[in-house]
Amino acid sequence: MKLRSFVALGALLVGFASCSSDAPNAVDTSAAISVAATDAPATTTTAAAPTTAAAPTPLHILVTNDDGFDAPGIDAIVEYLRTIDNVEVSVVAPATNQSGTSDKTTPGDLVVADVKTLSGYPAKSVAGFPADSVLWAINGGLSVKPDLVVSGSNLGQNYGPLTVISGTVGAAATAARNGIPAIAISQGTAVAPAMPYFPASVTVLSGYLADTLASYRDGTARLLVTINVPTCPLEATLFPTLVAPRALDANGRPLGAPATCDGPLTADPADDIDAFNAGHGVVSYLNPTDLTAAAP
Repeated sequence: MKLRSFVALGALLVGFASCSSDAPNAVDTSAAISVAATDAPATTTTAAAPTTAAAPTPLHILVTNDDGFDAPGIDAIVEYLRTIDNVEVSVVAPATNQSGTSDKTTPGDLVVADVKTLSGYPAKSVAGFPADSVLWAINGGLSVKPDLVVSGSNLGQNYGPLTVISGTVGAAATAARNGIPAIAISQGTAVAPAMPYFPASVTVLSGYLADTLASYRDGTARLLVTINVPTCPLEATLFPTLVAPRALDANGRPLGAPATCDGPLTADPADDIDAFNAGHGVVSYLNPTDLTAAAP
């Protein structure tokens, strides 16, 4: 339609509206449109109800350890995880220290009690091993199956050959073998009289989850991860977190000794022991069945 046709049509509509002696001075365009459509049946429109997007389902994280429910390491991890948006945290851990118990389990019924962490967060204590705590939680002890299990932070590193005897790793491996992604995290020993510095575990875990939390929400996460964090002297800096395979042999290196923290490494580490000793937080990927190194 040419421009003059649009102008003529506009004039016609205005003239039609002005023919009514009762029409207001301002042109009511909605009225003009309804009158012009004389052959259209009358309809009634109803405003659509506003819709509200459903909130995403919270990520449910089960926290356990092998040092016991009232240990400082698990308390530090729980208090950190509670700060993450859209996350629910449950704590189920051994009633007493069960270090070095790997993935042992207890036959028969378990005694479970209501307790609290050091900071007062509600928890369940299990009279048994770390793996017992996980199995009780995922087999009906909790009202919902967890999306992620975090085991730790353990007092003392669980790297290299120590990995297979760790109750902290055993609990995480038990979850992974049942199809639930798991992270075992351990804080390295310190030079006496200092104690393991658990805030360093929080720093490394928060950095790791910043990059991977979405994978735990969408089901694409790695099944079993171990993280070891050195406790460096106060004058030393904790160097950037590295990914390294688990060492199968100590090769003369003293296991369990405090890290020298004399890094940073300028090349990829040979294994988790080298990375740890140099002062790096170290992430290792494991096969849940035998705890051998998984592909990076």
